[in-house]
Amino acid sequence: MSPSRDVKGSKTKMADTANMNTNVHEPPDVRTEELLLNMGPQHPSTHGVLKVVAKTDGELVLECEPVVGYLHRCFEKCAESGSYVQAVPYTDRLDYLMAMGNNLGYCLAVEALMKVEIPEYADYIRVLVTELNRIGSHLIAVGTFGLDTGAITPFFYAFRDREMVLDILEEICGQRLNYNYIRPGGVAYDLPEGILDKISTFIDHMEKSLEEINNLLTYNGIFIHRTANVGVMTPEVAIKYGVTGPNLRSTGVKRDLRKLRPYSIYDRFEFNICTGTGEYGTIGDCWNRHIVRTQEIIESIKILRQVLNAMPTEGEHLAKATARKFRPPKGAAYTAVENSKGELGFYIASDGTDEPWRVKCRAPSFHNVSVLPALANGTMLADLVIILGSLDIVLGEIDR
Repeated sequence: MSPSRDVKGSKTKMADTANMNTNVHEPPDVRTEELLLNMGPQHPSTHGVLKVVAKTDGELVLECEPVVGYLHRCFEKCAESGSYVQAVPYTDRLDYLMAMGNNLGYCLAVEALMKVEIPEYADYIRVLVTELNRIGSHLIAVGTFGLDTGAITPFFYAFRDREMVLDILEEICGQRLNYNYIRPGGVAYDLPEGILDKISTFIDHMEKSLEEINNLLTYNGIFIHRTANVGVMTPEVAIKYGVTGPNLRSTGVKRDLRKLRPYSIYDRFEFNICTGTGEYGTIGDCWNRHIVRTQEIIESIKILRQVLNAMPTEGEHLAKATARKFRPPKGAAYTAVENSKGELGFYIASDGTDEPWRVKCRAPSFHNVSVLPALANGTMLADLVIILGSLDIVLGEIDR
């Protein structure tokens, strides 16, 4: 082989190699494959026995669907199988994190059927225990949401303060979770001696503790980065899905039944309707849903202070007309209360017998979890957990 041909061959090989190197930097034709991912029903980030089926493309959530029904206990049919008073313990198991609010909503519907007047003293006790329970429920939401984002310490702060709430409620009614305390016509027992001083001490502590929680979590740069502009919900979407409570108010909609349709004696107290601030991120995102709950703790403290100042020193805790077995006349009633998760409503129809003919519960968490696909589709998989945690659902009232 001649030297000239050898050189020519080398030049050709060099040119081919250069072309090959050029082709290496061109993007390859990669074919992606969708994956159907089952989150739950044992997944710890689902806040109960919930299953979320997510169709993913890598880390991207293309579609997701919440699957409920793993905690079904036939509350409505059980309530139709006993007396009106016997149904009260079943309401505790709905939103078991705010059982007092469940008791109150059901009892207001029964009292509307019977047209019973509640003693003023009992009404004050009802507001007292309900707002205490609201603080405890929001502390669960704040603490576990921080845990979802990777913040462990605020979780312990929140549960420490919730223990103080549970200690007070246990002293009042003997139970720490499922209370069966608010009854048709009033409450089961009078307040124990010295409990009002303990409540006053707690709310003083809670104000200071909330500042610590906000410093640790709410205004933490990492937390803001994980939650701001994530899972943005518009007022139109919220109303379309029937979303209520802090999730709705985070979008800027001022709707709180304690103000708009006051029940019990809430019209006597001054407090604000908390809405999304947009201080960080977009109104209606995960961060704003969180901040609304922390602000509502402050408003509950305001209500509690007013109750302590205006509460009668003594009185009847139960209307005499409901002290024994009773039989409402034929008719139907619907009442709704502002629970920690949103609007909790009870429809009760009476046929004139000792047992309700029909009981229907309007559970706020059912609507709140239904909006999940509208918020999570198109987001990252890690954000799906954050969005679900920000909705603060409880499966006891979703499945009922």
